[in-house]
Amino acid sequence: MKNRLSDLNNHLFMQLERLGNEDLSPEQIETEATRSEAVVSVADQIIRNADLQLKAAKLIADHGGHMVRHLPMIEGKARDDEKA
Repeated sequence: MKNRLSDLNNHLFMQLERLGNEDLSPEQIETEATRSEAVVSVADQIIRNADLQLKAAKLIADHGGHMVRHLPMIEGKARDDEKA
């Protein structure tokens, strides 16, 4: 699996196709429905994380780099005042 939002979109559509497979038995449909719930739950968290990153980028774009010091982390690095 890759780690891009476009890959997530592909996985969601693949799961939708599996749910629409008319050759599935009732048990297989139930299994796919359960899998779909798990996929949607994880996808929701990924989307929320991407939205938060976008909001942070917009904050910096709108208000300048001085806003970085108000963010707990940027680019996976701790703020200068949080370093040991």
